[in-house]
Amino acid sequence: MLADKDRIFTNLYGFQPWNLKAAQARGDWDNTKDILAKGPDAIIEEIKASGLRGRGGAGFPTGMKWSFMPKEPPKDQNGNPKPSFLVINADESEPGSCKDREIIRHDPHKLIEGALVAGFAMRARAAYIYIRGEYIREAETLFAAVREAYDAGLLGKNAAGSGYDFDVFVHRGAGAYICGEETAMIESLEGKKGQPRLKPPFPAGAGLYGCPTTVNNVESIAVAPTIMRRGASWFSSFGRENNKGTKLFQISGHVEKPCVVEESMSIPFRELIEKHCGGIRGGWDNLLAVIPGGSSVPLVPGHMMMDVPMDFDGCKEVGSGLGTAALIVMDKSTDIVRAISRLSHFYMHESCGQCTPCREGTGWMYRVMERLRTGDAEVEEIDMLQQVTKQVEGHTICALGDAAAWPIQGLIKHFRPEIERRITEHSASMQEAAE
Repeated sequence: MLADKDRIFTNLYGFQPWNLKAAQARGDWDNTKDILAKGPDAIIEEIKASGLRGRGGAGFPTGMKWSFMPKEPPKDQNGNPKPSFLVINADESEPGSCKDREIIRHDPHKLIEGALVAGFAMRARAAYIYIRGEYIREAETLFAAVREAYDAGLLGKNAAGSGYDFDVFVHRGAGAYICGEETAMIESLEGKKGQPRLKPPFPAGAGLYGCPTTVNNVESIAVAPTIMRRGASWFSSFGRENNKGTKLFQISGHVEKPCVVEESMSIPFRELIEKHCGGIRGGWDNLLAVIPGGSSVPLVPGHMMMDVPMDFDGCKEVGSGLGTAALIVMDKSTDIVRAISRLSHFYMHESCGQCTPCREGTGWMYRVMERLRTGDAEVEEIDMLQQVTKQVEGHTICALGDAAAWPIQGLIKHFRPEIERRITEHSASMQEAAE
């Protein structure tokens, strides 16, 4: 279990104020100038050595992502150097995810200092924090915290006395799930409709306003200053090989005490639930299924989940993914087919409609899921639905097509008998009525 001295987010529950004075008392903004004095390349090497992988879902190595940014600024057609940008993804619209809002609400200076450290490492001119539209109170806190940092000389000209000029802008979204995808977020920031762009060019080549850009999750950026202070070896002492560090887990659903908690990566599922959530409602025998990483990863039946190490590789081994580490726990009172149908409706509603497989497929999959929920279908349609998910998955510009297909694939793989039972019962009752 993670010791209190090793926690990065020491005000996760807001027992102390979020303001600058309280943040500095917790160790934020402590000699930030000395961190920057190490130079951009040294910071990137330290982040690489720490083994930090992106906390937004995909798990791409953070240091490597930062190193893709150009060291020499590219020129525009007039020969003037283009600025580089850091975009911080605070959109957090994945059903089940609620960690970034806690960071912004109670520890915003960790994020702002992280923006400066990461922006400096990538030679960026400014950071844009794109915050979800529904996060009204969180956005207010973030605006105020950025203002505080400017007033204290920690941002802007000669940021934190480092001789480096760096700005932070907070941009509020308008509640579209698709804007959590990095290129759709960039489009939205530019004032256009939030639709994913074709890649290449990748954002590191041509991102915001056609300039080199890196998009990172809130948690990935917020942990950077602590890693720089305490060293890569400290951070990489937690978790298994290739799954290093501490992580915010968000546990919701049928546990005794749902919570957001910082824990070491690779902690076994059962231990995580026992220690922090007081166990499963109705005991461990009552566990039906778990979605381990937010609604877009396949569910895992309860008996398979017990000893899974909660990290990228552990979840992959049971045919799912860690995603944002948003665990949705379902006990045996859950109507599992209805739950997945409900998720299908979400993806249908949030598809941007740019790619045909997703625009047509998400609606089609939802309508079939609803018929399977009531049992008003033929058994052959289960395989047909499975085939359609395969035609959507991997055939769209962004991952929303995959996100819509995977929950359904998980349901069919693990709970096919339940779907077939509904169909049999429905047809029997229709037969009875006809007689």
